[in-house]
Amino acid sequence: MNALLNTLLPIHVAAGGLALVLGAVALLARKGGTAHRRSGLLFVYVMLLMGVFAFFLTGYFVGTALTTVRPVSPWTRRIDVAALTIVVGLALGTIPRGVKAFYSPGGFLNGVPFPMHFFLATVMLLAAAGDVRILRFGVPRGGPRLARHLWRMCFALFIAAGSFFSIRERVATILPEPFTTAPMRALPILLLFGAMFYWLWRVRSRRALSVLVRHDSVPLATGSK
Repeated sequence: MNALLNTLLPIHVAAGGLALVLGAVALLARKGGTAHRRSGLLFVYVMLLMGVFAFFLTGYFVGTALTTVRPVSPWTRRIDVAALTIVVGLALGTIPRGVKAFYSPGGFLNGVPFPMHFFLATVMLLAAAGDVRILRFGVPRGGPRLARHLWRMCFALFIAAGSFFSIRERVATILPEPFTTAPMRALPILLLFGAMFYWLWRVRSRRALSVLVRHDSVPLATGSK
């Protein structure tokens, strides 16, 4: 088992670094453009690889983000049903871990503070509620559809960034000393959420954006419903 973990760990770390680069490109690129679509799709594949090693959590978020901007079909519906089952199971498993961390010395469990366990469980339950709504009423149009895609991709990127920047020793292997302080390691996370809220505001505005879904009868340009 140790030999297997030693073999897979470099793949996990390399995938995380590549995901950070691709996620940054997708955030900065013009939405709906070729660079955005290609980098976003590569980001999905890399995060799905990471999801195997992260209890399928990142795989869930990027998978449902991808099906959100794909044409609705029996295939995407099956993925959404399977994803809902996974995220509910993950949330129900995370809550007891948060309770255990709360009563552990220092409030940590495996290096993760108890508020983070409850935060992740809350996000997963909210995501599951959104999945139920999609399965019952279908994929929304316009801005809400883009917002669902956007926040799920950004949260997957947050998981990748948090896994890297939360450990000072890991950051020190790549970046010089001034960038290993707590404020500097928190800066990428703040920039990520800043970019996410900026684009959430953009896609909900009346200004039209490029269409992100191809071969779909429901246009994805923001505007009147």
